[in-house]
Amino acid sequence: MKTLVVITGPTAVGKTQLCLDLAQRLGTPIINADSRQIYRDLKIGTAAPTEEQLRQVHHYFVGTLSLDEYYSASMYEQQTIALLEKLFQDNDYALMTGGSMMYIDAVCHGIDDIPTVDEQTRETLKRRLQEEGLESLCEELKRLDPEHYEVVDLQNPRRVVHALEICLMTGNTYTSYRKAERKERPFKIIKIGLTRPREELYQRINSRVDQMMEQGLLEEAQRLYPQRHLNALNTVGYKELFNYMDGIWTLDEAVERIKGNTRRYARKQLTWFKKDSDVIWAHPTNISEIFHYCVPTH
Repeated sequence: MKTLVVITGPTAVGKTQLCLDLAQRLGTPIINADSRQIYRDLKIGTAAPTEEQLRQVHHYFVGTLSLDEYYSASMYEQQTIALLEKLFQDNDYALMTGGSMMYIDAVCHGIDDIPTVDEQTRETLKRRLQEEGLESLCEELKRLDPEHYEVVDLQNPRRVVHALEICLMTGNTYTSYRKAERKERPFKIIKIGLTRPREELYQRINSRVDQMMEQGLLEEAQRLYPQRHLNALNTVGYKELFNYMDGIWTLDEAVERIKGNTRRYARKQLTWFKKDSDVIWAHPTNISEIFHYCVPTH
């Protein structure tokens, strides 16, 4: 049976190198499931695959959009399912990897039928975000939908506002609309979650942020500063450096904030993924064990 192998896990856990090795063993390209690496101008801050890695294995959904292009999990689902139909014509396996939880869920289970927000509610929440600030809206979401509060990226105004829009417009929790029946896919799905001890993961996150700064993250953020209002740039790594450029923090403070917010995001990712009983957990250095999970007959 045709099989989609999904390699997921928190940021900085080691997905990239393992998937390069696994893709070569399976003889398949890599389908990227990272909602920020899909933008072409965020190479350093999103730890996007390097030019050498892209030459080593063909990647889909890396650097294909400009920063002002709209994109959603629903669009990703449609495009990825169409891509899989083509890939499965020549190979029994396909490989998808990334840490964007909603992208992975959209492909594996289908996107939920969430109500369309009316214009009045949208404008009300937009005004409240400007007047009250994000922290106030986060507290309201915690009260109205504590389950979604535990997994949503609280640093992302768009995600917080959208969940609140649904709560206030419908009188139901946002979570209640994310528990629809799963779509049946015409292929088998094997999910491998990569994990490391927490202190080891945090150390890798801190080291990677330092490496990004050495590679030119500040200069990348400076080039993007005129476009800071775009949703694609409401991203850990850039928004902290924008605050440094605005004189709110020192550079050292901004870097420490990047590390702290990245660790916080990694915890959110793990909370989300560990609710999925289909995930098989493994350390990223266990390539042979992981390959055996994917191809049991070998």
